[in-house]
Amino acid sequence: MLNAAQLALFDQGDPMVEFLPRDTGSTAAGAAEATRAAQAQGARAFAGPLTLGETAAAANVARASGAPVLAFTSDAAQAGNGVWVMGVTPAEQADRMVAAAAAAGAQRLALLAPDDGFGRLLASGMRARATILALPPPLVLLHPRISDPAQVARDLAAQAGPEGLDAVLLGTGGDRARQAAAALAAALPARPRFLGTGLWAQDSALGQEPALVGAWFPGPDPQARAAFDSRYQMAFGEKPPRLAGVAYDAAALAARAVREPGGNPPLGQPMLGADGPIRLEAGGLAQRGLAIFEVAPAGEALLVEPAPVPGGPGT
Repeated sequence: MLNAAQLALFDQGDPMVEFLPRDTGSTAAGAAEATRAAQAQGARAFAGPLTLGETAAAANVARASGAPVLAFTSDAAQAGNGVWVMGVTPAEQADRMVAAAAAAGAQRLALLAPDDGFGRLLASGMRARATILALPPPLVLLHPRISDPAQVARDLAAQAGPEGLDAVLLGTGGDRARQAAAALAAALPARPRFLGTGLWAQDSALGQEPALVGAWFPGPDPQARAAFDSRYQMAFGEKPPRLAGVAYDAAALAARAVREPGGNPPLGQPMLGADGPIRLEAGGLAQRGLAIFEVAPAGEALLVEPAPVPGGPGT
């Protein structure tokens, strides 16, 4: 992530912007101390840290000087009051998938996900987008994490009744997603369109389950990500990890912030980040354009819809 941030500043090409790396030690106290040390050297914007605890601690220190924090976390609760959440949030993923399914004609929607923070945020995003699109309220079944995937899938099918479902968002990945999809396909009157989350992006084995072939999931814009991966490979001699894209975007926006009047990052202005289009909202969220991919029987997923520019029609 440090390499990605350095690459972002190199791409900016502004010799007046200096980068001051500081190690948080992966603790809240370390994040607060790192922020104070950077401020003492004149830091006016912060890219990072990673976790929600570190983010809260760093933000408390940064607010004293009005410096913005472009945090790597995906916890939307941290957004606002000088903090921008740069990670892709669960609600954002659910919103994108519901919109795509509805555009393809789906009306009866459902969510099957663990009863945890991730699952509850998926449910919130799904309900919000369904309301905006004037769709019936989605059927939501949140279950304990240790539940039998096939059984909770059959429970969802029973709740759906004889009308069945047009699309089902699965909030799990791997073997649990495969088991749930197989059970739902067998229990419902007709196989629904299965939808996934970013958890599916690195799982080429999903297509081994016939019920999931043709399922959709969100992911980074492939052209933007390929261009970033290529630049990173040339600079550092290795392929970047997935989270490096968030660090690149945060550093690029932090560099722009120090050049903006008032020292805030540019709001409402779409830019092309490492993972595709991105647009900062006044409330502290980074709205991202997510592409839609289709699960293939084997190998890489297929691109179904390119990433839209945030803030455009339909987003």
